[in-house]
Amino acid sequence: MERAVSLKKNAQFQTVYRRGRSLANQHLALLYLRRPELKIGISVSKKVGKAHVRNRVKRRIRECVRPLLPRLKKGHYVIVARSAAGQDDLSTLSRALDQLLRRQQLLLDAPAQTAGAPPRRQRP
Repeated sequence: MERAVSLKKNAQFQTVYRRGRSLANQHLALLYLRRPELKIGISVSKKVGKAHVRNRVKRRIRECVRPLLPRLKKGHYVIVARSAAGQDDLSTLSRALDQLLRRQQLLLDAPAQTAGAPPRRQRP
């Protein structure tokens, strides 16, 4: 995930917490606030585990978000890892995030093609 896409300031997180819409499952909670630019923040509390576990969860969530970036609606997102996320693998977190985004209807239908880029080939 690019630095330009990340929420960095505490005030940005607090605005999303106060004014955003939220939805959760047992692995993740997702907060969304409509804005003209796309920004994503990840929050993992000490309830998830020690520092190395929290860092691993953040890396996995970033990896889950990366392929979805072109399909996300504009706005500020905060993804909060629940305590169960400490034991989850990448595929479980990816499914949980995809489920939350679809339930809030935050995914666009098709990713935007960049000008001059050839279409991606489908694997047989």
